[in-house]
Amino acid sequence: MIIFVGRSNVGKSTLIFALTGKWVKRGKRPGVTRKPVEVNWRNRKVVDMPGFGFMSGVPKTKQEKVKDEIVKFIEENAEDIELAVLVIDGKAAPEIIERWEKRGEIPIDVEFFEFLRELGIPTLVAVNKIDKVRNLRATITYLAEKFGVPYSQIDEVFVPVSAKFGKNINFLAKKIWKFLEGESAQRSSSTT
Repeated sequence: MIIFVGRSNVGKSTLIFALTGKWVKRGKRPGVTRKPVEVNWRNRKVVDMPGFGFMSGVPKTKQEKVKDEIVKFIEENAEDIELAVLVIDGKAAPEIIERWEKRGEIPIDVEFFEFLRELGIPTLVAVNKIDKVRNLRATITYLAEKFGVPYSQIDEVFVPVSAKFGKNINFLAKKIWKFLEGESAQRSSSTT
């Protein structure tokens, strides 16, 4: 199983559609996906998770409940999750991270990345909406620092994409399948 997670309105559903060609409900306002949605892609289950954080027209208590449900789903399915794709908005993420840090809080994207890693779930970070980012390399380097990813591993973890315009979608697909094939080979060699 591959899960796509991230804040509301970062383009998870659009990215899944761009990758798989499978229709998933998408919208311009945050919070369109409220429950996990599954599609099949090359004999793998892909799960579009609801976004965490702000949801248009949804009370804060309901938003917190959705976040708790996301965490519960991931914890209960951790052994079946082969890969998580944490989708972030490349333009908005740096300023959101700075805003949270100024309040003395751990930014939710950083916290979620750490949560996935603690559960032993391999994670790629899809830096979406790169068409709106001025200095992509500096942005990704900044994000890597905030996520605690060593400079030498940036290209293994971070994948710049534009789901809306189809930029680097094939590159992300290759990264996903290369990882899954490597994991599959590793598992089969450890069982023999």
